[in-house]
Amino acid sequence: METRVPQSGTMNKAILSRYLALPQPDNKVLATYIWIDGTGENLRAKTRTLDQEPKLPEEILWWNFDGSSTGQAEGSNSDVYLKPVAIFKDPFMLGRNKLVMCETYKCNNEPTATNKRFKCVEAMTLASDQIPWFGIEQEYTLLDRDGWPFGWPKGGFPHPQGPYYCGVGATQALGRDVVEAHYKACLYCGINISGTNAEVMPAQWEYQVGPCEVRIAEEFGVQVSLNPKPIPGDWNGAGCHTNFSTLAMREPNGIKDIDEAIARLKARHKTHIAVYGKGNERRLTGRHETASINQFNAGIANRGASIRIPRQVGEEKCGYLEDRRPASNCDPYAVTDIIVRTICLGEKDIPEEPTLPPRKPTTEKE
Repeated sequence: METRVPQSGTMNKAILSRYLALPQPDNKVLATYIWIDGTGENLRAKTRTLDQEPKLPEEILWWNFDGSSTGQAEGSNSDVYLKPVAIFKDPFMLGRNKLVMCETYKCNNEPTATNKRFKCVEAMTLASDQIPWFGIEQEYTLLDRDGWPFGWPKGGFPHPQGPYYCGVGATQALGRDVVEAHYKACLYCGINISGTNAEVMPAQWEYQVGPCEVRIAEEFGVQVSLNPKPIPGDWNGAGCHTNFSTLAMREPNGIKDIDEAIARLKARHKTHIAVYGKGNERRLTGRHETASINQFNAGIANRGASIRIPRQVGEEKCGYLEDRRPASNCDPYAVTDIIVRTICLGEKDIPEEPTLPPRKPTTEKE
């Protein structure tokens, strides 16, 4: 009888669980270093063994990686350094093991081009007396292995948008297992996740939390896309709506400070758009709950505006504003950095020098 050899291997989580259950030495801790690669969007990770459990990032040694393989260095000078800046409990390896969020630095101790956190920390420190608060709504799309949205008919389309936003049911909430596993993992890590919901396009979801990776999807064999317009046509894109306030905005009659902030944002619209994500012009069309990328507007309870003032804020005359322009693939550090620099630090664009028409050649008669 002929024995057929499988053409490809498979990953069996049941087998993996046997090894994860093995006792781990008391003096060994697995630390998974995580960083943003040269794309400015994707994450990379590598794991090392520590001899004791760290309590603070400063207790973890800097490490390095091959930057020529991540788009962050040339092959002739490829070492890039990882500086631990935050640690979390590891929901994958459990126990005393850690996830270590890192900044990236070149050999001369300068931050890499994609290390937006470095500059963001500087802005937050300068504006600390204004007590800026952020609430970021990260939208994303679940894709199958073939790149088609998870749960959609292969090569076809589901019913039009309408029943999916905050939807319930097997044909409305596509991929809920991934979302709820991610929610619990964030709580286990100690991340202050504040909520989640199904979005307008089927297989699209949102969570409200700081920047972190949805590695949970890997466990379910699906992909997470941060493409701001993953499916062209009559479908909502994916954004990263950013809610912002200062202490003055949150106090009585803070609406005056909110209006002033909106005026400052309007004056730097193009500058903000430039750091609000790649391909955002495919999403900010003036349709599907967006404003046009070429125009700036603001309004109360208007989801088609660049800046939305929530209805409750308009009634109470204090609170926060929502910048709806950032795309789902934006770097949250770059977004929060420029918002603070524009609103709190009063940074302005340097006006371009006027271009004069070429002067006609002079003649002897002139």
